[in-house]
Amino acid sequence: MKVLIVTVKPWNIKKSIQLKKENKNIDVFIITDKNELTYENIRDINPDYIFFPHWSWMIPKDIYSNFNCIVFHMTDLPFGRGGSPLQNLMSRGIKDTKISAIKVDGGIDTGDIYLKEDLNLNGTAEEIFIRASNIVFEKMIPQIIDRKIEPIKQQGDVVSFKRRTPKDSELDTSFDLEKIYDYIRMLDAEGYPNAFIEFGNYRLEFSRASLKNNKIIADVEIVEVNENE
Repeated sequence: MKVLIVTVKPWNIKKSIQLKKENKNIDVFIITDKNELTYENIRDINPDYIFFPHWSWMIPKDIYSNFNCIVFHMTDLPFGRGGSPLQNLMSRGIKDTKISAIKVDGGIDTGDIYLKEDLNLNGTAEEIFIRASNIVFEKMIPQIIDRKIEPIKQQGDVVSFKRRTPKDSELDTSFDLEKIYDYIRMLDAEGYPNAFIEFGNYRLEFSRASLKNNKIIADVEIVEVNENE
């Protein structure tokens, strides 16, 4: 069997390499550059499964139409279709979610469901992503391969999320202490814009937050704001 992992996040790349080393009966191929995701490259590999953990780009139709493509979405679908799932969940005060493994089709997170696994949303965004990666690689991918699971249609009411922008990372004066804490930690991961406040010509960006004794302790980086931003 041939399996292709397509991902750009370091925690998923690490798990992909581990999967490749530990599975002698499966040929594991890895793509870590989205520009290498072409039909020609995939055709040369001819994988039985293509897995997309933490993938943020559209998958070309000539790929998902000809190969068995599976993405992992951090909501209990059909609740939470769309972009920035973790941030949208945490900004709503949600503490626990599901990782949904879905078959890629022409819609946004509309594909049939292979399986779901529980995911707790404690900790920083990066800690959550690493936790999710462990679940995807150690539980979900092996189950899909070993049990040859057939996906089923999504069931329930559709709730769609809007992809967040860097401006949405600004802390609002109406936030209570717990929401400020959630905003800081939900954006505390590589490649994400930190939660911030504007202070004159400067932006105060927060990370590594802890909430104890009714106060937040966090790292802050102060940067000068470019007038063109």
